[in-house]
Amino acid sequence: QVQLVESGGGSVQAGGSLRRSCAASGYTVSTYCMGWFRQAPGKERERVASINSIDTTTYTDSVKGRFTISKDNAKNTLYLQMNSLKPEDTAMYYCAAARDRRFCPSSVGNNYWGQGTQVTVSS
Repeated sequence: QVQLVESGGGSVQAGGSLRRSCAASGYTVSTYCMGWFRQAPGKERERVASINSIDTTTYTDSVKGRFTISKDNAKNTLYLQMNSLKPEDTAMYYCAAARDRRFCPSSVGNNYWGQGTQVTVSS
């Protein structure tokens, strides 16, 4: 049984930093693509960042240069370091893991999902 347990997140003032973690069990992070998603009220869920089995990363334009996705294969954990946070980064954040080694998680795909955590950035 695959479980993704998220931690980190919370509230911070604009310009601050937060670090999200996503610990996987029943799943090997080193061999699949994983990602971080967010969904703000009234908006569609979007993929913020992804990292594949050879550590190639992608970012949505709005977070480039501010967010960093990484993983620790020994700890079987995915991370998202969020710096220079802005109020528009406020959303529920979820980690996701692909079921198929050929693809990265998408917002509408049949992925494994973490429980999600609210991130609130105040101005």
